[in-house]
Amino acid sequence: MNRTQVGLIRPVIPADEAVLSDFFAALSVESRYLRFFAPVTPSCGLLDLMAGKAAHVDAIVAVADGVIVGHAMAADRVAPGDPGNPVRTGGPGATDVGVVVADAWQRRGVGAALMRALIGRAQARGVTSLAMDVLPGNRRVLAMVVGHWPEAAIGRSADGVDIRIPLPPHQPRPSHPARPAARPHAAAAGSPLAAAGSPLAAAGKPLATAVGKPLAAVGG
Repeated sequence: MNRTQVGLIRPVIPADEAVLSDFFAALSVESRYLRFFAPVTPSCGLLDLMAGKAAHVDAIVAVADGVIVGHAMAADRVAPGDPGNPVRTGGPGATDVGVVVADAWQRRGVGAALMRALIGRAQARGVTSLAMDVLPGNRRVLAMVVGHWPEAAIGRSADGVDIRIPLPPHQPRPSHPARPAARPHAAAAGSPLAAAGSPLAAAGKPLATAVGKPLAAVGG
């Protein structure tokens, strides 16, 4: 779980499904249009997908004071002819992402926090790039992408904007803090320790402190 200025970002749980239905229904017409490319609410099938019930879908929510104020999902691209088999079986691939924030919480960093959480989780799965389809009029999301991920590849057409964000390889944090190698104690000349070598000498180098940190959810 990741804490942001809104409170908490966490995976979707089964109890959220009915709440998510109300969350999407409460969005303004404009917000639903920008998210779904039409002013609609999700059907039962789409709601199941957005709740993360499919094996290749990762779904998370932003919560403030116990209320869901944002939703994001990443659908890993699957192998042709096998919708249950993610591309990752043949090597890391791409994941399609979508984010929406409650109208009252927009422009408060919630969307960026959800995106960063998705990125960290995707990296851990071995995904190498994120893909987004955005309407040309969705200036807020386009500005967020350019501001936070300047390396993103952006393709434009009359119908939409195709965004690809490359992800660096996942580098997990060490399970325990790295300890500096112990120095051998100085031994007096003629001491058995001096002849045999100190048992305190490090057998190998400790984990480097410069291990890359996975992207985490942050407020913006």
